[in-house]
Amino acid sequence: MKKLGLLPKLIIGIIIGIIIGTTRIEFLTRLLITFSGIFGNFLNYIVPLLIIGFVAPGIAELGNKAGKLLGLTAGIAYLSTVVAGVLAFLAATTILPAIITAGRETAAEALIASPYFEIQIPPIMGVMAALVTAFILGLGIAAIKGDTMLHFMQEFQQIIQKVIENIIIPLLPIHIAGIFARMAYAGEVAETFAVFGRVFVLVIALHIAYIIIQYLIAGSMTKVNPFTAIKNMLPAYFTAIGTQSSAATIPVTVRSTKNNHVADEVAEFAVPLCATIHLAGSTITLTICAIAVMALEGMTLGFGQVFPFILMLGVTMVAAPGVPGGAIMAALGLLETMLGFTDGQLALMMALYIAQDSFGTAANVTGDGAIALIVNRLARS
Repeated sequence: MKKLGLLPKLIIGIIIGIIIGTTRIEFLTRLLITFSGIFGNFLNYIVPLLIIGFVAPGIAELGNKAGKLLGLTAGIAYLSTVVAGVLAFLAATTILPAIITAGRETAAEALIASPYFEIQIPPIMGVMAALVTAFILGLGIAAIKGDTMLHFMQEFQQIIQKVIENIIIPLLPIHIAGIFARMAYAGEVAETFAVFGRVFVLVIALHIAYIIIQYLIAGSMTKVNPFTAIKNMLPAYFTAIGTQSSAATIPVTVRSTKNNHVADEVAEFAVPLCATIHLAGSTITLTICAIAVMALEGMTLGFGQVFPFILMLGVTMVAAPGVPGGAIMAALGLLETMLGFTDGQLALMMALYIAQDSFGTAANVTGDGAIALIVNRLARS
């Protein structure tokens, strides 16, 4: 099992959960649901710490880099992330209502299985308080050039990353098994899987469309053939599918970017920076999946709710951990506080997101090459 990747483990967890829930083995279903409840509370506890641990040092490290390139790259990356989220909202609200039918809540309530017991693990602060704290710490460390505090925050980041890698990620398949056992017990699985397939296709299609849009814009500004530029970035795209990490793909992304005639110093600066702050593919996925999960329960999200969520995603996912599913871990708090997600909905979001995480990462790093092209052009003007 240790040699299996996260996605195969999640699939196994989903299958086991469905089998247990469908066969109505009540004590096993309740046992899994009990674990999911405790694990969900632990996730709620860790999210504020994750935000502080990754956003604060990320902002501090950005603050230590000065110059025109930083402002250009960060501004374009953030704008790209926000535009991706807006396009995802428009696509989801246009297409998903035609392919998703709301679940029957009364049937689910009639067959609900309850946990044996619950353990409350309240977070030490709210998500917004954690985000404000992270900003104060990050900007403060950059302003005073506090090496001691920066090293402390970097080590705190390493602790949180170890928690994610050694506790959350290994136990996540069991958590997902509990969620699907509850759904199978309530008779909701068939509809949920139908939605999963449709949402997956929509997400991948929008990833590809947005990559093309990015390179059409970059090509028009730099006089580079956009499709040739995309072809040169394909090694980075497929490497990211395998690694599921923008950070791990940096060497290949840098080399592919240089093949598009981007200056060495621009490629070597813009690509590593964008690996931590440009998450257009992840934002597309999170936005579409959030609307889909809400639609399953007959709820809708308006632009007034989703747009602030998109704006905050662009900030909260700064320096998201370089592990599979890092972006969704960083976004859990926003989903809960800004969009009102329940523990079950958060678990569905994690399953949906991680199922296509490699494609989201591939869209992120391919877009980094387009940003490097634009920055290379603007830096020379």
